[in-house]
Amino acid sequence: MVDIAVVDYGMGNLRSVRQALRAVAPDASIAVTSEPNEVTQAARVVFPGQGAMPDCMRELDARGLRAAVLQAARSKPFLGICIGLQMLFEHSDEGNIPGLGILPGKVVRFAANLRDAQDNKLKVPHMGWNQVHHADHTLWQGIPQDARFYFVHSYYVQPFDDALVKATSCYPQPFVCAVARDNLFAVQFHPEKSQSAGLTLLKNFVNWNPV
Repeated sequence: MVDIAVVDYGMGNLRSVRQALRAVAPDASIAVTSEPNEVTQAARVVFPGQGAMPDCMRELDARGLRAAVLQAARSKPFLGICIGLQMLFEHSDEGNIPGLGILPGKVVRFAANLRDAQDNKLKVPHMGWNQVHHADHTLWQGIPQDARFYFVHSYYVQPFDDALVKATSCYPQPFVCAVARDNLFAVQFHPEKSQSAGLTLLKNFVNWNPV
């Protein structure tokens, strides 16, 4: 059994995720794996993703990983990243497709005519560093309020249960960028690309023992 399984369904930024985990947990056994049994047996699971939601859902099913991811998300410390957050919800406007349905809510696109307070047009995708305002949770320990994390996304989640929300960011209006429930925590930004704040979050995840 490995300590941490990073789910490989062909769509994640796996090398950066593995390197960041090795930096914060040098003694842990870390497997980047597309084997459902290895995901099921791992002590912890990281579920990253990049690209379009329809492609990610298709590739997850093509590799027979859906059941293993569902089981992990309900039973062990589980961290979703970027599309790995969005796939946990019930439906995405990107491709008008269902997600995994683990969390109640939907995934929607940023408006096409976004403008900042100075009336400058904002680009979609939202790309770059942005402040994160977080609520109380173990994974935020040691991370200053409004620390900056790295984002690359055109869609964001709208949970139907406000109790799930563990952080927001603004572009230019507030949007949800982290959720949590029981053993599950998931973020829209990329902790593996977010320097010290991101590494602190990953270290907190490695040491997290949800009850």
